[in-house]
Amino acid sequence: MEATAHAARFADLIGQANVLTLPDDQAPYLIEWRDLYQGVTPMVLRPGTTEEVSAVLNYAYENGLKVVPQGGNTGLMGGQIPQETGDEIVLSLARLNKIRNVDPDGFTITVEAGVVLETLQNEAEKVDRLFPLSLGAQGSCQIGGNISTNAGGTAVLAYGNTRDLVLGLEVVLPTGEIWNGLRTLRKDNTGYDLKQLFIGGEGTLGIITAASLKLFPKPKKLEAAFVGAQDPHAVLKLFSLAKAQAGPLLTGFEIMPRIGIEFCLKHLDGARDPLESEHPWYVLMELSSGSEAFEVRDLMEGILGDAFEAGLVEDAAFAQNLSQVNDFWHLRHGLSEVQKPEGGSIKHDISVPVASVPDFLDKAMEAVDAFVPGCRPVPFGHIGDGNIHFNVSQPVGADKEDYIAKWDEMNKIVHDIVLQFNGSISAEHGIGRLKKDLLKDVKQDIELDLMRRIKAAVDPKGLLNPGRIL
Repeated sequence: MEATAHAARFADLIGQANVLTLPDDQAPYLIEWRDLYQGVTPMVLRPGTTEEVSAVLNYAYENGLKVVPQGGNTGLMGGQIPQETGDEIVLSLARLNKIRNVDPDGFTITVEAGVVLETLQNEAEKVDRLFPLSLGAQGSCQIGGNISTNAGGTAVLAYGNTRDLVLGLEVVLPTGEIWNGLRTLRKDNTGYDLKQLFIGGEGTLGIITAASLKLFPKPKKLEAAFVGAQDPHAVLKLFSLAKAQAGPLLTGFEIMPRIGIEFCLKHLDGARDPLESEHPWYVLMELSSGSEAFEVRDLMEGILGDAFEAGLVEDAAFAQNLSQVNDFWHLRHGLSEVQKPEGGSIKHDISVPVASVPDFLDKAMEAVDAFVPGCRPVPFGHIGDGNIHFNVSQPVGADKEDYIAKWDEMNKIVHDIVLQFNGSISAEHGIGRLKKDLLKDVKQDIELDLMRRIKAAVDPKGLLNPGRIL
């Protein structure tokens, strides 16, 4: 059957306006933020309900059609972009954007997969609650995609990955069958925890259409400080000191190099240098408390006072109000986008044990400079959970295409060092298309075999997001 006939059938199922076949209409769904992949598809489908997703997948399954689920299209591994072969249909979840239920007393919220993360955060705030997942792309990423990639973000230190925030899921299987697992139980020890198959599954086993999620008390006191330090070794000691004294009140601890701050000052609207003098490395430290009575500022000042005495900190600026807290985080969240105007950037989303981060940075920065003299490492991220975005910008004046052509070689150099520290080559961005071929080097054979068995059992025809992960 020709694509036009399939498109007509899909139009019967979800409406003609939600079957996109014209190139201009499809364009936003076919390219991702890094410009690494340009996809081709016969059509983009935009179902508006779980039942419509079910009908689409049932028809696709019966007719052997490959389907690529897509949320907000903010993924960085290319898993949401169709192959260039032109035989994969894109299924967008954007129209599934309802808030189904908010339960402030039970500290839960149930939403559909297309709800934008920032919208979800705002809905929680309306009932004096916090949904803690926080990403630079929160204004456009969608919660279904966040769950499918097990997104991390800046709050993992205190609240965990997305996996830790999910209580239940509604999922449409490759056959079109609907699994309603939208439970809000904190304890449910009744066999296999099936939702875990789909969290981080990148749409290869089923399409998440809704989720029940945890909410938390909204912080009543929030303090942030921007700290200058000499090197990551001092930063690690500062983290240990802060964690020991603040415990669960330490809700943010991010490391940034001076070059990253310079990129922000150059390319990020509203960016200001947070300290009077320049420092090789910076930390954004945040403390929060649910009690109005607890003086979080005193705790912050005590931690940094001890750090000054120990020679771990060179300077610090305290946020005087919430606006300044947001200004600090504006710098941190802008670090990814400000690298783009600096030319080619070869990126790595890695994790190592927290105590190994400084040694990893020393070794990796030396290695990439030896490989490409003059390259500009911009490592930043979540030192408190061992996740560093080890991005390397091209040398000033270099040819971008020639530099990006070294992607695989530089990846191997960095990833080999990661494995020396018993780390991971993908801490929070997933596998998608970009890292699929790397799994064989970092996973045991039995692990890969078990993953293939699960895929074959749930998606026997291999039609759902094929060629991703496995």
